[in-house]
Amino acid sequence: MLTLADIFEAITNTRPTAPQIISEAAVDSRQVIPAGLFIALQGEQQNGHQYVNEAFKRGAQAVLIEKDIETHAPIVDVQNGTFPSDMPSFDQPIAIKVGNTLETLQKIAAFWRKKLNIRVIGITGSVGKSTTKELVAEVLSQKYRTVKNIGNLNNEIGLPLSILRMTESHQRAVLEMGFYIPGEIKLLCEIADPITGIITNIGTVHAERAGSIQAIAQGKAELIEYLPSNGTAILNYDDPWVRPMAEKTNARVLFYGLNPEAHLWADQIEGLGLQGIRFCLHYKNERLFLRVPLIGQHSVHTALRAAAVGLTEGLSWQEIVHGLQQGHTQLRLAAVTTPTGALILDDTYNASPYSVMAALNLLDELQGEKCAVLGDMLELGLYEKQGHEMVGVRAAQVVKRLVTVGERAKIIAMAARRSGLSNAMITSVDTVDEAIKALEGTLQKNEVVLIKGSHGLHMEQIVYALEVNA
Repeated sequence: MLTLADIFEAITNTRPTAPQIISEAAVDSRQVIPAGLFIALQGEQQNGHQYVNEAFKRGAQAVLIEKDIETHAPIVDVQNGTFPSDMPSFDQPIAIKVGNTLETLQKIAAFWRKKLNIRVIGITGSVGKSTTKELVAEVLSQKYRTVKNIGNLNNEIGLPLSILRMTESHQRAVLEMGFYIPGEIKLLCEIADPITGIITNIGTVHAERAGSIQAIAQGKAELIEYLPSNGTAILNYDDPWVRPMAEKTNARVLFYGLNPEAHLWADQIEGLGLQGIRFCLHYKNERLFLRVPLIGQHSVHTALRAAAVGLTEGLSWQEIVHGLQQGHTQLRLAAVTTPTGALILDDTYNASPYSVMAALNLLDELQGEKCAVLGDMLELGLYEKQGHEMVGVRAAQVVKRLVTVGERAKIIAMAARRSGLSNAMITSVDTVDEAIKALEGTLQKNEVVLIKGSHGLHMEQIVYALEVNA
């Protein structure tokens, strides 16, 4: 377990006698638990220094600060990287003053990671990171004690917090790595030190901040550029942006995909609707017919990624298959039945052109009258018009009725109209409340309704309203 002595050694390269165990780290004082570490961050909206005493009340053993504060706890100033001459007793909670609390959090996490005998699997890509993380962890847990990021703790703050949850008993760690700007994944790699890297795909998610798709691909590639020569880069052979990344790594490359040219590939894919998918997996001379509880034919790539990690980490086929077939994997899409008997596919967590197309493909596999409620896809930058139009064309091929929510989503409606969907079957509204009014009382027993849009629109409110008042 992480101790107070570890924290001081990470900051000062000197290890005092401070055996107090640190239970967990948090940047939100409301999440502090007894014996925890609270990191006071200076954010755009909130300043964590205002909540230091609240953290102490909740039982924090230590807090990291970078500004002077009023507190009853003794303050140890290690801004210059050394201990002060008048060190207080560690028998009581303390505040540790550093030059930069975020950089210090990252420094402590990197120090703790290097102390642990653990192999880290890093995952990045535009879509599918979280589901891949969950399934990879499921597979690895068949043989190893495995830890993973909780929720979306995958950035320069969340990933260090995830690492500080690791203990000496963990053998494998599966860490999702988010990307917004160039250099971010390189930083996360320097903290997490992955031995294996997975690239799911490259799309226009976050293009508004990252820039062009070329910049996004370059940023994601930082993961495999970091890998050591004895590591493994697991790359999507089907993605034209990912495949060439093989030239950017010194690690062994394991390609996965639907092409027989890949090392690990699948064919005979059959969507079973909400019951999962069936496919044939090929690897060297092995051929396995599998049925797994992943929704949508696109999920075969998720299964291949998890299988690839299992092969890399020495699991038997029996262990890999058992992990793939577990039903515990956290999927963001949920199926809800309304009082009228309509089926709602709640996929409201977020949206990008790639993920909306995958959701429409799933909708196309299901029986019933098809309806899609699609909202704005945010942060697409220069690809905003192209991404929305692409979705609109596919929607026209799948649905009988289309409702769009938001100004950008009107591009979806226009593209669907041009692609042949009747104007009478298209409704465009500006807000979630208007969408609820347009849909309430209209859902039929045999109707299947996909609801998807960027998180900022809070389209989960539509699901809730229809579930209750269909």
